[in-house]
Amino acid sequence: MTISILAAIGLGILAGMTILPESIAPHMDMFTTIALNILILFVGIDIGMNKSIFKDVKKHGLLLIIVPLSIVVGSIAGSLIAGLIVKMDNNLSLAVGAGYGWYSLSGILLTKLHSAEIGAISFMTNVFREIFAILTIPFLAKYLNDYTTIAPSGAASMDTMLPLVSRYTNPEVVVISFFNGVVLSSLVPILVPFFYALK
Repeated sequence: MTISILAAIGLGILAGMTILPESIAPHMDMFTTIALNILILFVGIDIGMNKSIFKDVKKHGLLLIIVPLSIVVGSIAGSLIAGLIVKMDNNLSLAVGAGYGWYSLSGILLTKLHSAEIGAISFMTNVFREIFAILTIPFLAKYLNDYTTIAPSGAASMDTMLPLVSRYTNPEVVVISFFNGVVLSSLVPILVPFFYALK
């Protein structure tokens, strides 16, 4: 699966550079949204067909709190360490890390709050987080446990990464992954400005 994902990305880059006309570029967002919604529809159907899933989630309801909280704490710690390595102010590194993979929003927020340079760093950091998630989810599921597949996805665990989490885990983890994405997506517009203000 990982090889096929990387092959698809590579073919997409190649097609964009060679055969596709530039006039298609403004419509790519619409195409990806449609494709993503179709994927999420099928994940939802898979969850809905498993009648015991919601009972199982009730039984393990504490995970609905532990998973997002662990990702928030881990991202904060990682952001501080990365900031120290590259000599970035703590408030900026924390604000970048608080994007939780939502590259479009966090990049725009930090461009408005600080500068285009920091906005671009935030955008690229969160894009790389998503690429890292694509590469690591199959290995995390195989060698650690299903719940660890949610962490690298961050806020994207409820949308772009949800089909991948679904492919390598089980319906219960998919529900927790979706819930995690909702929580982290809700926190991004709150925590990015909050951390940035800690000057």
